[in-house]
Amino acid sequence: MLTRRAVIIRGGAATAAGASVLFLWAEPAEAGPILAKTKNIPVGGGKVIKGKYVITRPSKKVFRCFTAKCTHQGCTVAGVSGGTINCPCHGSKFSIRTGAVVNGPATRSLARKKITVAKGVIRLA
Repeated sequence: MLTRRAVIIRGGAATAAGASVLFLWAEPAEAGPILAKTKNIPVGGGKVIKGKYVITRPSKKVFRCFTAKCTHQGCTVAGVSGGTINCPCHGSKFSIRTGAVVNGPATRSLARKKITVAKGVIRLA
C-alpha cells in the first residue's frame, strides 16, 4: 500500500523527468536576420538598412537600431550625420544614442529595435 507521501514523491520525480525530456527536445531559437556587418557602421554615425531600420554606432563598441520611419509623417530617414539620424521631409533629427527627438517637427522618439552583435555581425534579436 502506498502512502500519500510516497505518491507525492513519485509524482514529483515523474514530473521532473518529463520536464527534462521536454527541455532536451526543445530546439534553440533561431537568430534574427543579418542587418549589417559592424565594420560597415562608422563610429559616431550610422546607416539606413533596407529602408526599414537605421543602425547607429555612438561609440566604438556600442550599436543601436531604430525604425527608419520618422515619427512626424512617416517618411523614411535619409541618413546619419553630425550625431543625428536625419529625416529629409521636414527636417526632424533624432539622437544616434537614444532615438529621441533632437530637432522637430517630430515629437516622438524613433522606436528602438533589439539587436545582437557577435563576430562582426549585427542581427535583429
